[in-house]
Amino acid sequence: MGKLRFGVLGAAKIAREKVIPPLMRSERCEVVALASRDAARAAEVAGQLGIARSHGSYEALLADPDIDAIYNPLPNHLHVPWSIRAAEAGKHVLCEKPIGMDAAECEQLIAARDRTGVLIQEAFMVRTHPQWLRTRELVQGGRIGALKAIQGFFSYHLLDPTNVRNVAEWGGGGMLDIGCYPITTSRFVTGLEPARVAAIIERDPQTGIDRLGAVMLDYGSVQCGFQYGTQLVPRQTMQFFGDKGRLVVEVPFNAPNDVPCRLSIFEGPGLGDVAVETIEIPVCDQYGVMGDAFAAAVQDGTPQPVPLENSLANMKVIDAVFRAGANGSWERP
Repeated sequence: MGKLRFGVLGAAKIAREKVIPPLMRSERCEVVALASRDAARAAEVAGQLGIARSHGSYEALLADPDIDAIYNPLPNHLHVPWSIRAAEAGKHVLCEKPIGMDAAECEQLIAARDRTGVLIQEAFMVRTHPQWLRTRELVQGGRIGALKAIQGFFSYHLLDPTNVRNVAEWGGGGMLDIGCYPITTSRFVTGLEPARVAAIIERDPQTGIDRLGAVMLDYGSVQCGFQYGTQLVPRQTMQFFGDKGRLVVEVPFNAPNDVPCRLSIFEGPGLGDVAVETIEIPVCDQYGVMGDAFAAAVQDGTPQPVPLENSLANMKVIDAVFRAGANGSWERP
């Protein structure tokens, strides 16, 4: 069986710099075409990346008979509409996160999947990264004792009002861009769903996007708290606290593709600031790993790493976070 042949909708930065190169180097994927609404731009980017051909419209890409699957990195408000059109054209879909603007949109996507019979998956690359598989194994295996608390932080600094992340009507804002990561990883590691959530959200007075948030997720036996911000000094961390130890994922989300990732375990009396064990995860590119896992699901029928039902559960938590921030009350997903 040959490689899964991808076509890319648009020339987004994440596609050009993060996703396309490792897909082209991966074992099971290849990128055979790229589309833009500007034909010259499509040809330029395809040439720069070594992609065989380009299309001057998204419609032409979806009609290309030599494409098996679509990678959709369009702005958030276009994720579901174009993913549905791709599915209706008979293409499997790997769609950037967030899968949609809200849970209702995700349900539309599930209906399209069921109607067309293709596979659709959210591109949460963390869910297939070996460091997160190892983290889940260690935590669920009792390496830090009984898990009691999770703490996370994810931030960057971006003020440009024309950037898609700062355009509210396009699904811009911190929760859909980065706040979704502590949610999906805490759900992944615990294997649980939060019963209720609370949040404090601050919005930018000019753009209207949520630029700062503090969130609590009540998993029953486990409490998760995290903050995110889009106008802060860049920082990311995830920590898991048990009754016997603490596990730190050093670079949890933007994992490097040129050096090993590290998990550190702390335990013992005092402040626990000296690691008793450091686990190195061999060098890999998480986007290539994600692509190969998706290709295996399409070609071999292996379980999808992130089925749409899981994405729907994540979006329900996100929706509840927004309600909690607006109402100042605990909300149930």
